[in-house]
Amino acid sequence: MVIAESHAAEAIHQEVTFNATARRVYTALMDAKQFTAMMAFSSVPNAPPAQIARDVGGTFSVFGGHIFGRHLELVPGQRIVQAWRVVDWEPGIYSIARFKLKEQGAKTTILFDHTGFPKGLGEHLASGWHQNYWEPLRKYLG
Repeated sequence: MVIAESHAAEAIHQEVTFNATARRVYTALMDAKQFTAMMAFSSVPNAPPAQIARDVGGTFSVFGGHIFGRHLELVPGQRIVQAWRVVDWEPGIYSIARFKLKEQGAKTTILFDHTGFPKGLGEHLASGWHQNYWEPLRKYLG
């Protein structure tokens, strides 16, 4: 369930609540096997397995390498900050994706902010987060 959403040419803010603990949500996003299982519910269900390092400075590649980047900050169960890019962006262009997890009882809200992506992609990326992250994650978590 989306609580709030806004996006401009250079920024996206989304708040999405899941019926799972913050640790469970964090693990689903940061564990390569779990993320790969989650991708089965996305628009790229047969993509090669996700590759996700679990340390700051480590890299990630998801959806068959279409999305990749590096972890800038990791606080288990609380926060993920990534230098994030799409494979067809100009070389050297990275955006910043911030996932802040806020646990409320048995539910967790992701306060998500995505900034620094190329102008004109806000609407496309905002839709992509729903279609390829939030809805698949909701289905995966049950």
